[in-house]
Amino acid sequence: MHNSYNDRWDSYGYTDDYSYLYICIAIYFATVSLPVIRCKRWTAIAHRHLPTLQCSSHSPAGNPIPAKKKGEQNEVSRPTLIWRAIKLPIYSVTLVPLTVSSAAAYHQTGLFSARCYLLLLLASVLIITWLNLSNDVYDYDTGVDQNKKESVVNMIGSRTEAHSAAILALVFGFMGIIWAFTEAEDIRFILLVTSAILWGYIYQCPPFRLSYHGLGEPLCFASFGPFATTAFYFSQSSKNAPSSMPSLSLNSTILCASVLVGLTTTFILFCRHFHQIDGDKAVGKMSPLVRVGAETGSKLIRTGILLLYALLLAFTVSKSLPLTSSILCAITIPTTKLVVEFVEQNHNNEIKISMAKYYFVRLHSLFGALLAAGLMVARGELQS
Repeated sequence: MHNSYNDRWDSYGYTDDYSYLYICIAIYFATVSLPVIRCKRWTAIAHRHLPTLQCSSHSPAGNPIPAKKKGEQNEVSRPTLIWRAIKLPIYSVTLVPLTVSSAAAYHQTGLFSARCYLLLLLASVLIITWLNLSNDVYDYDTGVDQNKKESVVNMIGSRTEAHSAAILALVFGFMGIIWAFTEAEDIRFILLVTSAILWGYIYQCPPFRLSYHGLGEPLCFASFGPFATTAFYFSQSSKNAPSSMPSLSLNSTILCASVLVGLTTTFILFCRHFHQIDGDKAVGKMSPLVRVGAETGSKLIRTGILLLYALLLAFTVSKSLPLTSSILCAITIPTTKLVVEFVEQNHNNEIKISMAKYYFVRLHSLFGALLAAGLMVARGELQS
């Protein structure tokens, strides 16, 4: 009877063996947190198939594009431009909320659905693809990307194709989310994840474009933190779960974890604007860095990091997060210190500071992996 029950439960993709979740964390940690290895063979293939960079002599806003200096086109290689356009490291913003939320669900119930995890990972990648492509399209419309060589619209020379690809990615991504909802049948999941996508829409798409009014960071925090992370947590529910199995309830653990995920994601978006201050200001995109300046912005980064670790300590003292998560996340402090010092020393160097967002991607990934691992270890200690 016991074996029959386990076989039936495993057939739904759930297991109380958390080795699957450890494997998921290890895979994303290896592919995102460690220094990025560029696949030159892939980019060489893409280089042969993508058309030559096309730029009109006037921006969409009607302003003439400054003539390029001799040799300027060769400053950045084509494979490098393709790599920047893909924005592969940025996809950690899908991995971290999903992994942390799955670990939080396991911490409460002792169960983990690998099938649901992988399905939502694919759907989330498609949603982020929509965000990236549509962001390029609408920034092209306003002229903010007129000199951005790695803009997808500039690279392929067609706004329509980029916009169509963005919409297609959104449709297929949302289909995956609906599929996950039919598995979980938890209305909280679909409401929260739809809200997260809605925040992404009003962040960049007309007629809202709230990012142009300096509201991108708050929307980013809400979307990837409390909304997406909590939504993925509820996705680990199942309509086929026996009544004897523990149910997922909204608790302080997932709420506190989602706040930390939201903060580390927001750092990435904030740092993306350091090297774009002049360009954003020219087209009226009032990002926080346009409003306060690069020097004050670098100080805000330090303040935000102090807030991150202060919250981590407070959540641990209040027992909302297990001690294991706090101890493991504390491992990131030396790395964080280096990243903050890099921003403070190079905030006025447009070339160097452009790397800040990638350093925060790695910090975001590492912090999320250790937070998730701490939740899982704490569950293991409860079972032992």
